[in-house]
Amino acid sequence: MTERYAVVVVGGGTAGLSAALVLGRARHRTLVVDAGEPRNAPAAHMQGYLSRDGMPPAEFLAVGREEIARYGVELVRDRVVEVERGEDFAVVLAGGRTVRARRLVMATGLKDELPAVPGVAERFGRDVLHCPFCHGWEVRDQPFGVLASSPASVHQALIVSQWSKDVRFFLHTVAEEELSDEDLRRLAAAGVDVVPGEVAGLVVEDDRLTGVRLADGTTHARSVLFVGPRPVPQTGLLERLGAELHETPFGAYPVVDPTGLTTVPGVWAAGNAIGFAEQVVHAASGGYRAAAAIVGDLLMTDLDAAVQE
Repeated sequence: MTERYAVVVVGGGTAGLSAALVLGRARHRTLVVDAGEPRNAPAAHMQGYLSRDGMPPAEFLAVGREEIARYGVELVRDRVVEVERGEDFAVVLAGGRTVRARRLVMATGLKDELPAVPGVAERFGRDVLHCPFCHGWEVRDQPFGVLASSPASVHQALIVSQWSKDVRFFLHTVAEEELSDEDLRRLAAAGVDVVPGEVAGLVVEDDRLTGVRLADGTTHARSVLFVGPRPVPQTGLLERLGAELHETPFGAYPVVDPTGLTTVPGVWAAGNAIGFAEQVVHAASGGYRAAAAIVGDLLMTDLDAAVQE
């Protein structure tokens, strides 16, 4: 017989584990399906999470898995390949198992598609970074580079100038004429040097970034490079369920209410599944909110059914 759960949580990152913790403590039979691909896996540490500042992401998730197990929550290393709507949800796993759930939490996150510059992918999360709030303090006052991917990258160049006064903005494939007069004035006011020309690669010595090399052969000494990955939301399952999405400058994400409820009844979303800028602390909060809403929803559903009997 197909196993039945109150809730299946799709994704075992911060948002999914946070939701599972609340659901387990509320005595709901819960299954977490974890494909083991957290967005922050390349990072050696996470920052800005009160009481967990500097903790390695892998250690953080390991502690979370231990905590949910105390409350009887099950976790399986697998991938959800399909979800079918009916009286409840049939959740099909890549390993061949099918389970049923009354409610779903989609915590599928997103993937960062990095600029196709040699060396960027290999050093991402080390000295090639994307979030100054996550890593700025650790690399403060070093020579920064910022790799433009569009005129909107000006914002990143301005923000990182809070952590270093030696910032060079490499236009790469962006023409200088694409920057507005206001952009140029702000960059100048922030002390950011604008460097035209395509970036051909990185200079690495003794396993450390030491420079950015342009296509014309010139090299700029830099020890940190900020890039703007293209976020790719993992919304395939939600789309097949019929969830409404809304377009943002960082991709299409599900329309949700303040608790994370999507436009599909019984389906909540949390973490980077609902937005590009959901940091670890936001993801934990979002998973908690979604789970608390589900607990109330299941209770009222069952009470209403009992009244009608």
